[in-house]
Amino acid sequence: MKIIILGAGQVGGTLAEHLASEQNDITLVDLDSDRLRELQDRLDINTVTGHAAHPRVIRDAGGEDADMLVAVTASDETNIVACQVASMLFQTPTKISRIRSPDFASNARLFGEDGFAIDVIIYPEQIVTEHISRLLDYPGALQVLDFAGGRVQLVAVKAYYGGPMVGEALQVIRKHMPGVDTRVAAIFRSGQAILPEGDTVVEVGDEVFFIAAREHIRQVMGEMRRIDRDYKRILIAGGGNIGHRLAHNLEDRFNVKLIERDYDRCRYLSEDLNRTIVLNGSAADKDLLVSENIEDCDVYCALTNNDETNIMASLLAKRLGARKVITLITNPAYVDLMQGGDIDVTISPQQIAIGTLLTHVRRGDVVNVHSLRRGAAEAIELIAHGDEQSSRVVGKRMDEINLPSGVTTGAVVRDDQVLIAHRDLVIKTDDHLILFFVDKSKIPAVEKLFQVGFTFF
Repeated sequence: MKIIILGAGQVGGTLAEHLASEQNDITLVDLDSDRLRELQDRLDINTVTGHAAHPRVIRDAGGEDADMLVAVTASDETNIVACQVASMLFQTPTKISRIRSPDFASNARLFGEDGFAIDVIIYPEQIVTEHISRLLDYPGALQVLDFAGGRVQLVAVKAYYGGPMVGEALQVIRKHMPGVDTRVAAIFRSGQAILPEGDTVVEVGDEVFFIAAREHIRQVMGEMRRIDRDYKRILIAGGGNIGHRLAHNLEDRFNVKLIERDYDRCRYLSEDLNRTIVLNGSAADKDLLVSENIEDCDVYCALTNNDETNIMASLLAKRLGARKVITLITNPAYVDLMQGGDIDVTISPQQIAIGTLLTHVRRGDVVNVHSLRRGAAEAIELIAHGDEQSSRVVGKRMDEINLPSGVTTGAVVRDDQVLIAHRDLVIKTDDHLILFFVDKSKIPAVEKLFQVGFTFF
């Protein structure tokens, strides 16, 4: 597939890195020639220096025969105009744009049938907000990902001493929970992936990814760790788009306080939010945190637009007694460095946005893509099409499907049924399969496996 990516920032660079290793023809466009040179030295991609919305630049990037254009520059206006240019001048089949401004996001008519020529719109702030909200719904979770419209969830937890399954082989889990069907998709131990077998023993400190129907998630989490009490008090540091959206989503279910440094922004937030208490001050002000009883805070969310502020404020809040801290970090070099110590969960907005982008880039009928372990692994929801003559998966038992090594099937969703993928399960037409990839280089092979043969047509 020939793909033009406009914008070589964190999202554009990470997307190029994901796609360049999958036999795609990638051209990256940006005004920063040094950034392009640095990426081209590492990746097998083409680069063009220039303004992303200029017709000449898009033509130089291969716009006349591109299959897809992905506009992820820092400017919404540039992204919108670039998609319009690609449509009018080059008839590019698929145009994806990142939109960040709430003013654009709240006017759906702009992107309707008679609006701007954009096929898919990605709202990063909304995606990150939903991600954090799911974490707050399941105390103790490191990641919570939805599949099949939320009927199935993939959850990552850290195994703690005292959990019923810690020190036990995975095959025992059915005896612990006879009425619950679940599957451990992968285990990360000391940063290394382990593909689980029945005799795999869960150890203290393991990062365990398991999949189950939504209604069974809490019960399975209780097997891996002591169940945390539900959260009640949330303190948000940073009243930007993400902090604002999160407070709006949470204020009817939690006691929410929000700290914002800018006084005018505080005035706006206090008028727009209903039950959230808005405080004017610094996220790293020790006296302010103490006066607001930080020791009684269940979750401190550091969501300012500055990584260093978020990290230092989170460390301070934890030291002062906050039960859990969630920290937004845009610099990928900091993400792995900070998670697991005093900071409980790090949120990488570009990795979350990448999953949504990849959903529309993958070959085959892909419904969902989620980036896991800060990009080290991936989970994909694929639909099985065709029949027993035209498909290599339909009509086959799970143990007959020739999945590459490093790939496991977690669950199958059939209509309203959630079926955990045991070896004797037979795949039917239109089943949704949720696959876990420890080795992302195997994704093209799996996409090919799910392609329908010509006999289907």
